[in-house]
Amino acid sequence: MSIVRAFAALVAAVLLTSCAAINLPPVSETPTNLELSGKIVWYDLITDTPAASQRFYAELFGWEYEEVGGRYGLGADINYTLIRHKGRLIGGMINENKLQRSEEISQWIVLMSVSNLQVAVTNLEVAGGIVYTPPTDLADRGWISVVADPQGAIFALLESNSGDPMDRKPRVGDFLWTEVWVNDVDAATDFYGRLAGYDSETKVFDDDLNYRILGSKNKPRIGLVKNPIPEIDPVWVSYIRVEDPSAILARVEELGGRILVDTRDREVGGQVALIADPSGAAIAIQTWDPGMASAIDEIVITTEDEE
Repeated sequence: MSIVRAFAALVAAVLLTSCAAINLPPVSETPTNLELSGKIVWYDLITDTPAASQRFYAELFGWEYEEVGGRYGLGADINYTLIRHKGRLIGGMINENKLQRSEEISQWIVLMSVSNLQVAVTNLEVAGGIVYTPPTDLADRGWISVVADPQGAIFALLESNSGDPMDRKPRVGDFLWTEVWVNDVDAATDFYGRLAGYDSETKVFDDDLNYRILGSKNKPRIGLVKNPIPEIDPVWVSYIRVEDPSAILARVEELGGRILVDTRDREVGGQVALIADPSGAAIAIQTWDPGMASAIDEIVITTEDEE
């Protein structure tokens, strides 16, 4: 098994070792019964520095945390922490240190909604993707499978039991957008289009950079971009909305993180930077002004206002 595959298999084991036989809460606390296939509905952070990572995100973005036992009645020994922003669930956190694993695997994992997990997993394998865990029952949350696309980017597929979260405009401190950095944009466009049933594609060109936006029912869902950092393997990259990247970057090292890419303008709108938290997990930050005329408006302006 290659290093990349071994790493991905370990990530899969971590997620499902942490969550097996657990009734995890749904990705939306209010049942919606919505099937938004292809939408990124959840974000899990695997971290070997949980306390430092919590402080890092709390100080920078105002995130809050809740152990998954407590009000959900799952027991104090469950290795899963819920992440909230202004009271709303946005993700989860797994303490890598409790898993008795020597490999360093800290990273963010995105969960993509699918309407039928078994069909999606079968289609992914036929298209050359890798299934690291078969569909696994997480009770109230639904069914999950950890996979990789044919180019090696790791993510998870989720068939929700109570519906996907409604679309809404992202607030400062919320997840704004998600991309896959790939080596072959054409192949990725075909793969994800078939996997998630995307029926729309927008191309944005920045010099030699080929950028594509995939979505369905007039809702952009993910971006595909030629990998801008050849030294890293294909990877999913999530963006958090911020008002001032410089103010965020000024505190990153103080809070134990690293600046990977300094602030720069984007052709798709706003400014962006790439940072790593104390565990080494990378996350991007992005400005977004709902009034500006740019491609980023097309990405998120179509979402519904929050209740």
